[in-house]
Amino acid sequence: MHDEYLALEIFFTSLLVLSVLAIGAISGLVVYRLYKPKR
Repeated sequence: MHDEYLALEIFFTSLLVLSVLAIGAISGLVVYRLYKPKR
């Protein structure tokens, strides 16, 4: 049976997606703060 392998694959795939989303959100915040006009 490959149930454990499938669960591990799903876990690592979701972890990769979450890390990519987190990096995108952080870079978006950095770009927003850099290009926001400071007064």
